[in-house]
Parts: sequence; structure tokens; C-alpha cells
Amino acid sequence: MTMSDSGPEMAGTKRADDALVISSRILIIDDEESLRLTFKMFLSREGYGPVEVAATYEEALQFIARQEFDLIISDIVLEGNSGIDILRQVKESGLTCPMVMVTGYPNIESAAEAVRLGAFDYIAKPVKKEGLLRTARMALQQHALWKERSRLLDEQQRYRRYLETIFRSVSDAIITLDQDLRVVDMNDTARKWAKNMPEIKVGAPVSVLPGSCGEACARDAARVVNEKVEVHEHRVECDFNGLGARVLQINAAPLEDRHDKFQGVVLLIRDVTQMENLVNRGRRSRFHRLIGVSPAMQTVYTMIEHVGQVDTAVLITGESGTGKELVAEALHAESGRKEMPLIKVDCTAIAEDLLESELFGHRKGSFTGADRDREGRILQADCGTLFLDEIGDISSRMQLRLLRFLQEKTFHPVGQDRPVKVDVRVIAATNADLKRKVNQGDFREDLYFRLRVVDIILPPLREREGDLELLAAHFVERFSKRIGLGVTGLSDQALAVLRDYAWPGNVRELEHVIERACVLCQGATITTEHLPREVFQFEAGDLSARFQPGAESGLARVGGNYFPHLESPIIAGEAEEARIVRILRQTAGNKAMAARLLGFDRSTLYRKMRGYNIEVALS
Repeated sequence: MTMSDSGPEMAGTKRADDALVISSRILIIDDEESLRLTFKMFLSREGYGPVEVAATYEEALQFIARQEFDLIISDIVLEGNSGIDILRQVKESGLTCPMVMVTGYPNIESAAEAVRLGAFDYIAKPVKKEGLLRTARMALQQHALWKERSRLLDEQQRYRRYLETIFRSVSDAIITLDQDLRVVDMNDTARKWAKNMPEIKVGAPVSVLPGSCGEACARDAARVVNEKVEVHEHRVECDFNGLGARVLQINAAPLEDRHDKFQGVVLLIRDVTQMENLVNRGRRSRFHRLIGVSPAMQTVYTMIEHVGQVDTAVLITGESGTGKELVAEALHAESGRKEMPLIKVDCTAIAEDLLESELFGHRKGSFTGADRDREGRILQADCGTLFLDEIGDISSRMQLRLLRFLQEKTFHPVGQDRPVKVDVRVIAATNADLKRKVNQGDFREDLYFRLRVVDIILPPLREREGDLELLAAHFVERFSKRIGLGVTGLSDQALAVLRDYAWPGNVRELEHVIERACVLCQGATITTEHLPREVFQFEAGDLSARFQPGAESGLARVGGNYFPHLESPIIAGEAEEARIVRILRQTAGNKAMAARLLGFDRSTLYRKMRGYNIEVALS
């Protein structure tokens, strides 16, 4: 009977079996060539395949060893061996494909033996085409169902292992309950929290959780069971197993199986104590262009918010590289002048004889080279803000002119007798100790107090706990985008090195270190090999115990950093010129290190070297 003879009912069955036909590998074992070829022809014409044939026991075992089959059809009687031997070998090898036995002498004993060994079925000779195809179809269907069941079980097992891994690794406590609100399972975090509380165990009611935490969990879980709803962010204060006063956030949700059948409740308990402390203190990680979550930076943010709205002079102090210019920008942005210009002047970047003209402007012909009128920075800042950086290094003459301008809000451009009146808010910044300069007579006291109506003191990076990681991540993101590389972060070891370094150059130095590392990094992660040698040279935690002031340690400390094999940068009574020369010699002309030791910005060191006519090459 061919498929065309079988009628619509059998044709429908054939269409349903198309998926099986596509990839049904069959092995036929028979020592009669005519039967092998006939069986192969019948099966191949039905679309099954590939169909392999074997004439002997040994040849059949070679086929079975080389590849997997979806069906094996074997004659029971083979030359030298039997199909039962092959069936036994297949089952002992753990193979799962069904076997159909063919026999010319059907009897109860042979049939019973085949079934006992796991044969799917047996066919009596002479074999009819319809019987062969029907048995093959049924065997392949069963095998396909078995493979699908195995696949689903494997997938379920992988999914279970995946969930168990998540369940174990989540830092929050996870507790699952049955419908009677009894503990079914707990993750590692929950077990850790309940380490010394034997009453919290599988089978115990959720109410055994301590105090208000147990009451809240029981109440929320009961609501989930009764209403089949999720209960969000229930927060309670609790002392969980002697951990101290904690704020715990509880979430309760229905636990359902893959068929959406309700099984119980899953509780997620998160310790939000630290988060609460941050919220209560109003901590922010960013404020305008400033970045940092440390208490010191929170104070700075608050000061900027309060002072920004008040139209008064502000003096920003702090070590070089702490972000004084960013504070000035934030003050301007918080003020009522934010829509007007913010004009910045670096007092050390402009030669002394040009600074007056740069600030106040000049008229054509007022001095040699003044071939046209020039509008000074103060006039450019009219109705806005003037930021004077490194104010501590201006000359006595400029100090006097600036004082008069601050007092009168008027000034005279160079070469002009008529005063110019402006409305300018002045923000000044310095990394110098202006109070000491006043005491030494290097800075006018009246100007100092005029500038320091309000002062904002920027902390050095070494005193900003927790900010280094935020800043490093920010710089990595910025430079990775700028350079066009896929750098995404730093290794734990690299971060540990950065934490140990005292950062005499503060945030600016960190920025340069991260930029250099991003350029050198060829992968996604910055490692210790991408960091400059100097950040490995000083480990204050190790060296501070060995350094005692006045001891013969060979270490000099500047701003929390230790410099080996250098004399102290400060010698009482030593003139500034002599001190600069001495430090430059000790650092072999390394101006970056010399500037750090001296407490200068590098541009300040250059200006002072020019002022004292100090040669670059030092003997």
C-alpha cells in the first residue's frame, strides 16, 4: 500500500509526522541483502532518513559506535550472533533509541526475551510494508517524545541551577514560604542573618523572625496568600540577630510555578540602613560639575547652595587640583547672575606687567604697543561674575587696585581718567595660606577680609572618603568616549593602588592618571600595569609608621604624602628662592614633583622660577 492508496485519514497522520521524518536516522541490520535493501527502500520512500544498513553483528556495532540513531531494526537471527545480542549491547551502553526486532520464527520465548531487554516491538516475517511503516512510525514518535521530555527536563534543571545560583548570590535575604506561611527555603544571606537563631529553620512559621520584622513579614505574607497581590517596600526598624538597629525593607510577592499556579510567598528583605543614612543626611553624588558623596563634599554643596544666592564676595581655598574653578562655576550657576557672563582670570598665567591691563583694560596709546582700546575682564563681567584664580600671587600694586575696585565698584582703565562703574560679583581662589601671607606682610589684610566675606574650603582628595571610586569611574567614562576605546572600569587591584596613594595633586592628578591609563589600556579594564610608576612609590599606610618628625627616616611628608630620600621642603628662615632651588636640585629638576613638595601649582612654580631667574638646568 502506497501513501496515495491510504486515503485522507492516513495522509493526515503523515503530515503530522513530517517533523519526525525530517531527521530520523535509522539503522537496518539483516544478513539477507534483499531484506536490507527492501526495508531501506520502503523507509526512504516514506521520507525517513538517512537509512543505513549493516549485514553483520560487527558492522552494526561499528555503526552504533560512530553515530546516534533514532531507530534500529534488526533481525533476531544473524550469522554468528543474534539481534538479541545487539539489543543487549545497546541497552548496556545506555543508548535510548528504540529497537524493533524482526524474526522468522515468532514464539513466546523470543518475544518475551526481546521485551524484557527493552525492545520496542517485534515484527514477524514475512514483513509487510504497512506493518513495517506503522511500527517504525510509532517507534519514532515515542523516541521523539522521549527526546523532547529529556530536553525539557534538562532545560528545567538548568533553569533550576540558574535560579539557585541567583538565590544564593543575592545580597538581600530571600525567604520562601508555603501557603501556611511556613519557611520552605532561605538563601545564604538569610541563613547568615539567622546564624545564631536555631528557631528560624525550614518548616518554622515566618512569625519566628525577630520583633517587628517577624510581625511585618507575617502580615505582608498573609496578605499575599489571601489577596494574591504583591506588597512593596514595607520598612521596619529591627535588631536582627544582634546586628544592631537596622532599617529593613520588606517586599512580599506571590510564588507561582511555571503554569501560574500559586505555591506560596517569596519574601525579599533588604538592609537599607546605609541608604537611609545617606537619604537622611541629604547626600548627593553630583552637584553641577562637582562629584563626590563624602561628608566633606556634602558640606561644600550646602555652602554653595546657600552662598550662591547671596550677592557677596567668596574666597575659595584648597590645595592645587581640588576643583576650585568648578566651585566658582557652581556658585555662578546658583546665583541670580547665571544668565550673565562668568569671566575667569588665572592670575599666575598672565605676566605681572600685563595683568593690570588684562583686568582693567586700557586706552589706545596708554603704553607702548597699545594700538587700540581694549575692554578689560572686569568690564566683560559686568552684571555677571569675575573669577580670580590664584589671587594669592598678585603683586602689592595689583592688590591695592583690586581693593579699591571692590570698595568702590568703579575702576580706571589704564590711560583713562574717567572712572567706569560696573556691577560685578567677585569670586577669588587660592591654594596659598592667605592668613599666613597676611601675617608675613605679603598680602594686604584689608583685601583679605574684603575677599573673604564668605570662604569655602575645599578638602583634599585624601580626606574625601568614598569619592575616589566615583571620580575614577567618571573619568574612565569621559576619556573612553573621547578616545573612542571600550574601557569600562578598573580592576580591584588598580583601585587598591589608587586608594593607597595620597594624591598631592588631588582630583586633577587623578584625572591625568586615568586619562593616561585609558590611552594605554587595550582592553576593557584598566589594570595596575596601566598606572604610572609614581602612584606605586608612596604607600602612606606602610610608611607613616616608620616616619617620625625629626627622625632620620629620609622621608618628607607633604599634604599626607611621603617622598623618599628628600630633605624636608620647609626649613625655618629659609628664603623662598633658596628653597625652590634646593627642592629642584633634590628632585633632579623634576618640576612636577618639586611643585608638589613646595605646595605650588606647576604654573606658580614656573612663574616664580622666571621671577627669581632660576635656570632650568641645575647643577
